[in-house]
Amino acid sequence: MAKHILMVVTTADKMNNGHETGLWLSEFGEAYVEFKKLGYDVTVASPLGGKAPVDDRSLEGGETPQEILDTAKYLENTLKLEDIEDLSIYDAVFMPGGHGTMFDLPDNIKLHEIVRDMYEADKIVAAVCHGPAGLVGVKLSDGTPLVAGKTVTAFTDEEERATTLDQYMPFLLETRLRELGANVVTKENWTDHLQADGNLITGQNPQSTISVAKEVIKQLS
Repeated sequence: MAKHILMVVTTADKMNNGHETGLWLSEFGEAYVEFKKLGYDVTVASPLGGKAPVDDRSLEGGETPQEILDTAKYLENTLKLEDIEDLSIYDAVFMPGGHGTMFDLPDNIKLHEIVRDMYEADKIVAAVCHGPAGLVGVKLSDGTPLVAGKTVTAFTDEEERATTLDQYMPFLLETRLRELGANVVTKENWTDHLQADGNLITGQNPQSTISVAKEVIKQLS
């Protein structure tokens, strides 16, 4: 039986200042490619369903490999999170980032239920960069925050300030995770860095995506 990954992407396309945002394409595409190399089934879902917006800034520089650009077609018609009923078919949930995640994943009750249920079923919960915004609202069945006492990483406050977009965020992700009781481990800006605490896998930034995907694959194998 092929492994089945649920990839949850943002459908938020605006920041607090009205600037356009969305998904960081490489964080989706690099992971998608790694999973498909092994023949995994991948379902792409989002809070609103339909087309997921790609942040234009993730395409700047003209250096994105065609293989990654091609994965944008899988964002054209995402499944709505509310339409997911049978979690038993999934082996892992993977949340790529992009600033859009900061606006629609922290308060999505359905996502919180999915993440909680998969985590408590000892399935893999993985997120990279701003993707851990999808963890901040998750509480376990006993009412404690999922991240409390867990060693994690995420897009750092320093990295956020370096983008100059910190002023437009609803909160700073590293700070919020610490407030929830997480042990947040960070490295220098834009360093490939992941943390694996049992079946919870997190990556710091876009540079960490492939490492996180490979850790998911390692645990699944």
